[in-house]
Amino acid sequence: MAPKDRAKKRSSALIVLVLVALGIYALDQLSKYLVVTGLSEGDTVRVLNDVLQLHFVRNPGAAFSLATGMTWIFSIIAVAVVVFIVWFAGRIRSLAWGLVFGLLLGGVLGNLTDRLLREPSFGLGHVVDFISTPWLIPAIYNVADMSIVASMIIFMWLTIRGVGLDGRRAPAAQPAATDAAAPEPAAPDAPAPAPTQLAP
Repeated sequence: MAPKDRAKKRSSALIVLVLVALGIYALDQLSKYLVVTGLSEGDTVRVLNDVLQLHFVRNPGAAFSLATGMTWIFSIIAVAVVVFIVWFAGRIRSLAWGLVFGLLLGGVLGNLTDRLLREPSFGLGHVVDFISTPWLIPAIYNVADMSIVASMIIFMWLTIRGVGLDGRRAPAAQPAATDAAAPEPAAPDAPAPAPTQLAP
């Protein structure tokens, strides 16, 4: 691939990554703002009966309310993930991989903002969760959590299909030859000459 083509693909992938990350981050923060200002903690609003509910909780743990009490650890991990994505982004030349890292970056930034800026303190803030789907999972989650999960699903799909960071699929391995070339059969031995009979 020519350097010009690589640069063009890299630019396109970066644009997708940035736009997706910004879109997810904005949607996550806007939805949390509406929940915090419109509901009291613990309130439940049935949107579609038991299919979809809004249930406002503050989560000190990881995604889906896991590992509560370890907020500062998840804050450090989130910062590390953000730094890695920013450092790694220049290697991406695929729109699909740009989507993956954009979803991941937007989701991580959304929850990291809560941990850094919300109560009780910097780095220990509780994440606002409000989406409840009891028929699917018992946990309460948010837009950022959904984005992170979506990025992992697409990541696994691309990995299984062998799609590289440049968007090209790895060539399928050629089956190894199992049958070695058989040696040519040896020519049959010439018949032995008949014994010479002496005249009487």
